[in-house]
Amino acid sequence: MAAQERNDPIMVRVVEQPVRETTVGDVIVGSLGLVGVMLVAALVLGLVLGGILVAFKKLTARDAIDPHDDAQNLRVTPTS
Repeated sequence: MAAQERNDPIMVRVVEQPVRETTVGDVIVGSLGLVGVMLVAALVLGLVLGGILVAFKKLTARDAIDPHDDAQNLRVTPTS
């Protein structure tokens, strides 16, 4: 019995990394980033839809397609 084994339990303590707190500055920077993304998306969508409307108007004018053939033009001019 020269070499006796020790049956003592081994305790392991897990130390987690400290969690960084969220500050007011972090919230403001995050919200500004979100607003910036939404602004860019709105600009792109507006340009695309505007381009579609302009192209549609030009195509209908070029092909002489009038959706309202019976419509009358009202010309209002000031009288002196």
